[in-house]
Amino acid sequence: MTDTGVLMVRVYLTEGDHQLQELLSCLHDELKVKGVTVMRGIAGFGASGKIHLASLIDISLNLPLVLEFFDEAGKVHEALRRIHDFVGEGHVVTWPAQLNIRED
Repeated sequence: MTDTGVLMVRVYLTEGDHQLQELLSCLHDELKVKGVTVMRGIAGFGASGKIHLASLIDISLNLPLVLEFFDEAGKVHEALRRIHDFVGEGHVVTWPAQLNIRED
């Protein structure tokens, strides 16, 4: 098995901001990153301190979303420049990781 260095990216969004579809299209069609996963939170809050919460009685349409992807550093830096067109400062986290590739 071989390890190769990649950068992980996590982008924090809110459903109510309606940025997800455009951002997914950019990452898929324009930048062609290796893959993207989007997770919907059941609760969360950001800098405003307002809690967004899903309950059985009232399903909120303004829940937190987390978009995550990885790729080689050059591709990620290009993607980060474009991501900032969609989300403001303080909504993107990156860290180095190792991608395990099986040698056959």
